[in-house]
Amino acid sequence: MIIQLKPTISPKSRANLDFIIAEIGYKSLEVKTQFQNYLVATGTNDFDIRRIGSLKGIKDIHRVTDDYKLVSRKWKLNRTKIYLGDDVYIGGNKLSIMAGPCSIESEEQIENTVAFLLANGIKIMRGGVYKPRSSPYSFRGLGIDGLKLFYKHCRKNGIKIITEVMQVSQIDPMLDYADIFQVGARNAQNFNLLDALGQIDKAVMLKRGISGSINELLQSAEYVFSNGNEKIILCERGIRTFENAYRNTLDLNAIPILKEKSHLPIIVDPSHGIGIRKHVARMALAGVVAGADGVILEVHQTPEKAISDSQQALSFVEAKTLFSQLKKVSDLQF
Repeated sequence: MIIQLKPTISPKSRANLDFIIAEIGYKSLEVKTQFQNYLVATGTNDFDIRRIGSLKGIKDIHRVTDDYKLVSRKWKLNRTKIYLGDDVYIGGNKLSIMAGPCSIESEEQIENTVAFLLANGIKIMRGGVYKPRSSPYSFRGLGIDGLKLFYKHCRKNGIKIITEVMQVSQIDPMLDYADIFQVGARNAQNFNLLDALGQIDKAVMLKRGISGSINELLQSAEYVFSNGNEKIILCERGIRTFENAYRNTLDLNAIPILKEKSHLPIIVDPSHGIGIRKHVARMALAGVVAGADGVILEVHQTPEKAISDSQQALSFVEAKTLFSQLKKVSDLQF
């Protein structure tokens, strides 16, 4: 169960609560986030929930039987909406579009991409400065210096940044320059990283693991939430199956299922999901129809010259057309 504590709960009331939880045979973990104080209590004994709900200092109490509790839809009536500042939100009734290159390559590239996004009303730019690559000889990003360049041009133009973090030691140097920390598919169950991201006050987007189940994705989100960070976004980016006609199998089934299971916003990544440029737009639109709160797209001014993932990046012309289509589709009611 999840017990929401009032901020004014007295030490005496809190001690009484701890005594009753232990008396009914439950164990509890205190979770303090940016917004609330919770107790997550686990156990199997049956009891009258009103015994706890009527205590002083209790704001609300919810029975949640899922293994993942704080990210479960069962206790939260309204879906989570994440505020990034400057009237930019993830979740809610407005579709979020994140777009930009796979890798930050140069200052000129940043300037050109920022200008393109501004012209099309896009408020969040993606771009990797630390790149997990299958080959150790591939381009692995410009690092923190690249992120500082990225930040300089985005900041002065009101563009928010989403970029990937790969290890705990990178969090502090990146903290002042990123608005959303992306956890890539290869790090979906890097629990040390998830624990650390739970201790910061920045949004975190968790990509589904390459072979990860929906429940495993939700458990990863639970790691972040239980460490104190409620600003979590889930991302369906395709899973590895037996099929090799495309890069990954974009699991559109996961979108309505995740929305049913969790109150967190859902983003779809069709670029990695299919990995073939000419099909990315259709899969992006399908993701929105399936109920995604937003899309994240790889966009490059000259995709054929991109240092990484050139085969799946949209050109500016292709992206502009897709942005218009996405906005039209998001206005429809399904």
